[in-house]
Amino acid sequence: RVSKSVPFPLNDCLSKCNTPKVAIKDILIWISLLSVPLGLSDLLLISHVNRALGIPDGAFVFGSDAIGGVLGEVGFLPILVLAAKICPPGVEAVLFATLMSLFNGSSALGTEIGALLTKALGVTESNFENLGLLTSICTVASLYPLLFIGWLDDIPLEPEDGKKDAVAIEVTDVS
Repeated sequence: RVSKSVPFPLNDCLSKCNTPKVAIKDILIWISLLSVPLGLSDLLLISHVNRALGIPDGAFVFGSDAIGGVLGEVGFLPILVLAAKICPPGVEAVLFATLMSLFNGSSALGTEIGALLTKALGVTESNFENLGLLTSICTVASLYPLLFIGWLDDIPLEPEDGKKDAVAIEVTDVS
């Protein structure tokens, strides 16, 4: 839980440095791409390479989980900003509730698909033969949403003042 709090003070620090605008699309692409090596690092744990490197299992799992949590939170912030920018006035709570429902539903669906895939590959509490393959498939599957990243180009973001604005956020918007 502590590791997931890191993005918020980090965003405050960056906003004080007058960080330039960063495209939401770029943030989402980079977060997705950075999550792949992190997900594949579990293969080091599965094959016990981490022990050969002198990293205890507990420390390796904690470090991987902490970094993954931070990446997840940093990746979620631009989605909230995008939702706020395209939301009509007066329906912010409904939009946020819908967004959270979609995230929770997606998580439940992902868990069920993962369970089906686990069963299909024969991974059980005593058979880890295909665990590396399962981990690789799940990690690569996390890139699937990037196929739809182009949809962000079709979202018109017109501020009320009439000035055109790119799909971007300032770090001050997310703190």
